[in-house]
Amino acid sequence: MAFMRSVVLPQQEMSVDEFKKWLKQFDVNHDGRISREELKRALESLHAWFAWWKARQALKSSDVNRNGVIDKEEIGKLVLYAVQHLNMKIYD
Repeated sequence: MAFMRSVVLPQQEMSVDEFKKWLKQFDVNHDGRISREELKRALESLHAWFAWWKARQALKSSDVNRNGVIDKEEIGKLVLYAVQHLNMKIYD
């Protein structure tokens, strides 16, 4: 029997800390970094259209050191991308 982990969807507005907590739900391997696949699953939980493409674009924009994942140092870039391109309302 498989256990399904319930996903908490973000509210209309959230703080940066709430955004990080929400995103942490999708860190499947618990390495503290967000891969494109994990980001895609986060966007799919929001029922976003073309989640695979949006995840790719977000990673391209936020992954400053080009290691293929979003590290803790790059999360600010992801927040900025989410506000500007994904219409998320995130405040400090």
